[in-house]
Amino acid sequence: MVADGLLTRQRYREVPPRVDYELTERARDLIPVLAALAVWGYEWSWNEPRRSEAIDIGAIFRLAPGLLSLPRSLRGTVELTVVQRSKDGETRQYAVTVRRGEVTLAERAEPEASSTISGTERAWIDALVPEGTRKGLEIGGDARLATAVLDGLMPVATRVSAVA
Repeated sequence: MVADGLLTRQRYREVPPRVDYELTERARDLIPVLAALAVWGYEWSWNEPRRSEAIDIGAIFRLAPGLLSLPRSLRGTVELTVVQRSKDGETRQYAVTVRRGEVTLAERAEPEASSTISGTERAWIDALVPEGTRKGLEIGGDARLATAVLDGLMPVATRVSAVA
């Protein structure tokens, strides 16, 4: 993807070695296309994952800039945290920032977030499957912003049935 001009690669001279990848403008132009495919998948094939199936919640979050259509009046950052059920309790954090209707995502913690949504991977799956439940997620801070982001990440079929 670096060779195709979709990612830039930055290598740091640290121990342990660290490499960061960032989307190029060319790749960012694909986000609406990928989001449209995600919506299609939600509508036509999303269902409860099988027991042995691995789900990458981060892959759904990474589509937030294309999936979320939020009012221009909504502003702030929502920190999304996925807590792993392992010995070390590893977490993955994502910062969804909303400004004037534009949505950006960074894969990092956001200590100054307007709101936070946290849960185990299972809780996130339960929240994002059709007719899912948010009971396992902990929501703090600006509830209006958090709800708007969650609503935008939910399967389209669920959003339609929730409104009807």
